[in-house]
Amino acid sequence: MRITLDAMLAARMMTGKELAQRVGLSETQMSMFRSGKVRGIRFSTLSKLCLVLECQPGDLIAYQPEAADLEASG
Repeated sequence: MRITLDAMLAARMMTGKELAQRVGLSETQMSMFRSGKVRGIRFSTLSKLCLVLECQPGDLIAYQPEAADLEASG
């Protein structure tokens, strides 16, 4: 997975700090999500991000196959 949140923030002229406040996340949590260092995200958090940014989940996350994905499918 590749997190594409930064592109959406730039398009909305919004900072990560502002988004974190509006969604109810800490700046640390937002930073970890933006950097792709989280292992998962709650659907409720994803919904809030989409509501505030007026976007779809696919605008924030892109799928890129990794070696581990290919191994798990075979």
